[in-house]
Amino acid sequence: MATVRRRGRPRGETDSRERIISAAVDEFGEHGYDGATIRAIATRAGVDSALVHHYFGTKADLFAAAMGMPIRPDIAIPEILAGPRGEVGERIVRFVLEAFEQPEVRRRGVALMRAAVGSKLTTPVLAGFLSRELLGRIARGIDADDAPLRATLAASQIAGLLMARYVLKLAPIADTGIDDLVARIGPTVQRYLFD
Repeated sequence: MATVRRRGRPRGETDSRERIISAAVDEFGEHGYDGATIRAIATRAGVDSALVHHYFGTKADLFAAAMGMPIRPDIAIPEILAGPRGEVGERIVRFVLEAFEQPEVRRRGVALMRAAVGSKLTTPVLAGFLSRELLGRIARGIDADDAPLRATLAASQIAGLLMARYVLKLAPIADTGIDDLVARIGPTVQRYLFD
Protein backbone atom coordinates (compact mmCIF):
# COMPACT_ATOMS: atom_id res chain seq x y z
CA MET A 1 0.00 0.00 0.00
CA ALA A 2 1.43 3.39 -1.02
CA THR A 3 2.26 5.93 1.66
CA VAL A 4 -0.09 8.90 1.69
CA ARG A 5 1.86 12.15 1.73
CA ARG A 6 0.69 15.50 2.93
CA ARG A 7 1.76 18.59 1.05
CA GLY A 8 3.92 21.18 2.74
CA ARG A 9 5.85 21.18 5.97
CA PRO A 10 4.75 18.62 8.58
CA ARG A 11 3.31 19.79 11.88
CA GLY A 12 5.08 19.02 15.13
CA GLU A 13 8.16 16.87 15.57
CA THR A 14 8.79 14.34 12.80
CA ASP A 15 11.55 12.15 11.56
CA SER A 16 11.09 13.43 8.00
CA ARG A 17 14.59 14.86 7.71
CA GLU A 18 16.20 11.56 8.73
CA ARG A 19 13.92 9.58 6.40
CA ILE A 20 14.84 11.89 3.52
CA ILE A 21 18.56 11.43 4.19
CA SER A 22 18.18 7.67 4.41
CA ALA A 23 16.17 7.61 1.18
CA ALA A 24 18.75 9.84 -0.52
CA VAL A 25 21.61 7.53 0.46
CA ASP A 26 19.70 4.59 -1.04
CA GLU A 27 18.77 6.46 -4.24
CA PHE A 28 22.28 7.84 -4.83
CA GLY A 29 23.70 4.39 -4.11
CA GLU A 30 21.39 2.64 -6.55
CA HIS A 31 21.24 5.22 -9.34
CA GLY A 32 24.26 7.50 -8.90
CA TYR A 33 24.00 11.25 -8.63
CA ASP A 34 22.60 11.86 -12.10
CA GLY A 35 20.04 9.04 -11.94
CA ALA A 36 18.63 9.93 -8.52
CA THR A 37 15.81 12.49 -8.50
CA ILE A 38 14.27 14.60 -5.76
CA ARG A 39 10.90 13.12 -6.64
CA ALA A 40 12.15 9.53 -6.27
CA ILE A 41 13.87 10.38 -2.98
CA ALA A 42 10.69 12.03 -1.67
CA THR A 43 8.61 9.02 -2.69
CA ARG A 44 11.00 6.63 -1.00
CA ALA A 45 10.94 8.78 2.16
CA GLY A 46 7.13 9.07 2.09
CA VAL A 47 7.14 12.87 1.90
CA ASP A 48 6.25 15.56 -0.60
CA SER A 49 9.15 16.70 -2.79
CA ALA A 50 8.59 20.27 -1.57
CA LEU A 51 9.64 19.10 1.89
CA VAL A 52 12.92 17.79 0.47
CA HIS A 53 13.57 21.24 -1.02
CA HIS A 54 12.52 22.87 2.26
CA TYR A 55 15.08 20.94 4.29
CA PHE A 56 17.90 20.69 1.77
CA GLY A 57 17.44 23.18 -1.08
CA THR A 58 19.03 21.67 -4.16
CA LYS A 59 19.89 18.12 -5.11
CA ALA A 60 23.58 18.98 -4.63
CA ASP A 61 22.88 20.18 -1.08
CA LEU A 62 20.94 17.00 -0.34
CA PHE A 63 23.79 14.91 -1.74
CA ALA A 64 26.30 16.67 0.50
CA ALA A 65 24.10 16.15 3.57
CA ALA A 66 23.32 12.53 2.75
CA MET A 67 26.84 11.48 1.96
CA GLY A 68 28.52 12.96 5.03
CA MET A 69 31.84 11.20 4.73
CA PRO A 70 31.48 7.77 6.32
CA ILE A 71 34.96 7.64 7.86
CA ARG A 72 36.92 10.26 9.81
CA PRO A 73 40.43 10.65 8.38
CA ASP A 74 40.97 13.71 10.58
CA ILE A 75 41.02 11.37 13.58
CA ALA A 76 42.35 8.15 12.07
CA ILE A 77 45.27 9.32 9.92
CA PRO A 78 47.29 10.98 12.73
CA GLU A 79 46.84 7.82 14.86
CA ILE A 80 47.87 5.56 11.97
CA LEU A 81 50.96 7.63 11.17
CA ALA A 82 51.95 7.81 14.86
CA GLY A 83 52.46 4.04 15.10
CA PRO A 84 55.52 2.10 13.93
CA ARG A 85 56.55 3.42 10.52
CA GLY A 86 57.10 -0.05 9.05
CA GLU A 87 53.43 -0.92 9.60
CA VAL A 88 51.72 2.23 8.28
CA GLY A 89 50.64 0.64 4.98
CA GLU A 90 49.02 -2.30 6.73
CA ARG A 91 47.33 -0.03 9.30
CA ILE A 92 45.84 2.16 6.55
CA VAL A 93 44.45 -0.84 4.66
CA ARG A 94 43.07 -2.39 7.86
CA PHE A 95 41.46 0.87 8.98
CA VAL A 96 39.63 1.38 5.69
CA LEU A 97 38.50 -2.25 5.32
CA GLU A 98 37.30 -2.50 8.93
CA ALA A 99 35.40 0.76 8.51
CA PHE A 100 33.72 -0.49 5.34
CA GLU A 101 32.67 -3.71 7.05
CA GLN A 102 30.29 -1.60 9.17
CA PRO A 103 26.94 -1.63 7.29
CA GLU A 104 26.21 2.10 7.52
CA VAL A 105 29.73 3.09 6.48
CA ARG A 106 29.58 0.64 3.57
CA ARG A 107 26.13 1.88 2.52
CA ARG A 108 27.19 5.52 2.44
CA GLY A 109 30.66 4.81 1.08
CA VAL A 110 29.37 2.73 -1.83
CA ALA A 111 26.75 5.36 -2.63
CA LEU A 112 29.42 8.05 -2.58
CA MET A 113 31.76 6.08 -4.86
CA ARG A 114 29.01 5.26 -7.35
CA ALA A 115 27.80 8.84 -7.43
CA ALA A 116 31.30 10.25 -7.80
CA VAL A 117 32.19 7.94 -10.67
CA GLY A 118 28.96 8.71 -12.51
CA SER A 119 28.71 12.49 -12.24
CA LYS A 120 30.70 15.53 -13.30
CA LEU A 121 29.12 17.39 -10.38
CA THR A 122 30.02 15.01 -7.59
CA THR A 123 33.47 13.92 -8.76
CA PRO A 124 35.04 17.27 -7.77
CA VAL A 125 33.24 17.12 -4.40
CA LEU A 126 34.77 13.74 -3.59
CA ALA A 127 38.16 14.64 -5.10
CA GLY A 128 38.27 17.84 -3.03
CA PHE A 129 37.44 15.98 0.14
CA LEU A 130 40.05 13.30 -0.52
CA SER A 131 42.72 15.85 -1.41
CA ARG A 132 42.07 18.01 1.62
CA GLU A 133 41.14 15.52 4.33
CA LEU A 134 42.89 12.28 3.42
CA LEU A 135 45.80 12.86 1.04
CA GLY A 136 46.86 16.13 2.63
CA ARG A 137 46.99 14.56 6.08
CA ILE A 138 48.99 11.58 4.82
CA ALA A 139 51.38 13.80 2.83
CA ARG A 140 52.06 15.99 5.87
CA GLY A 141 53.04 12.88 7.81
CA ILE A 142 55.57 11.71 5.23
CA ASP A 143 59.07 13.17 5.22
CA ALA A 144 59.69 13.22 1.46
CA ASP A 145 59.88 15.82 -1.30
CA ASP A 146 57.30 13.92 -3.34
CA ALA A 147 54.92 13.27 -0.40
CA PRO A 148 51.78 14.42 -2.27
CA LEU A 149 52.49 11.96 -5.10
CA ARG A 150 53.20 9.17 -2.63
CA ALA A 151 49.94 9.85 -0.76
CA THR A 152 47.98 9.90 -4.03
CA LEU A 153 49.50 6.59 -5.16
CA ALA A 154 48.53 5.01 -1.82
CA ALA A 155 45.01 6.42 -2.13
CA SER A 156 44.68 5.05 -5.66
CA GLN A 157 45.47 1.57 -4.33
CA ILE A 158 42.86 1.92 -1.57
CA ALA A 159 40.24 3.35 -3.95
CA GLY A 160 40.77 0.46 -6.36
CA LEU A 161 40.43 -2.04 -3.52
CA LEU A 162 37.20 -0.45 -2.29
CA MET A 163 35.72 -0.37 -5.81
CA ALA A 164 36.64 -3.99 -6.47
CA ARG A 165 35.43 -5.31 -3.10
CA TYR A 166 32.35 -3.22 -2.33
CA VAL A 167 31.06 -1.73 -5.58
CA LEU A 168 31.96 -4.27 -8.28
CA LYS A 169 32.06 -7.15 -5.74
CA LEU A 170 34.75 -8.93 -7.73
CA ALA A 171 35.40 -12.47 -6.56
CA PRO A 172 37.56 -13.50 -4.85
CA ILE A 173 38.48 -10.03 -3.49
CA ALA A 174 34.92 -9.55 -2.23
CA ASP A 175 35.12 -12.83 -0.30
CA THR A 176 38.68 -12.65 1.01
CA GLY A 177 39.21 -11.98 4.70
CA ILE A 178 40.51 -8.63 5.90
CA ASP A 179 43.70 -10.13 7.37
CA ASP A 180 44.64 -11.67 4.02
CA LEU A 181 43.95 -8.44 2.11
CA VAL A 182 45.93 -6.41 4.65
CA ALA A 183 48.88 -8.81 4.31
CA ARG A 184 48.80 -8.61 0.50
CA ILE A 185 47.98 -4.93 -0.09
CA GLY A 186 49.57 -3.31 2.96
CA PRO A 187 53.14 -3.76 1.66
CA THR A 188 52.22 -2.07 -1.63
CA VAL A 189 50.74 0.92 0.20
CA GLN A 190 53.84 0.95 2.44
CA ARG A 191 56.13 1.00 -0.62
CA TYR A 192 54.19 3.86 -2.18
CA LEU A 193 54.49 5.90 1.00
CA PHE A 194 58.05 5.26 2.14
CA ASP A 195 60.27 3.39 -0.37
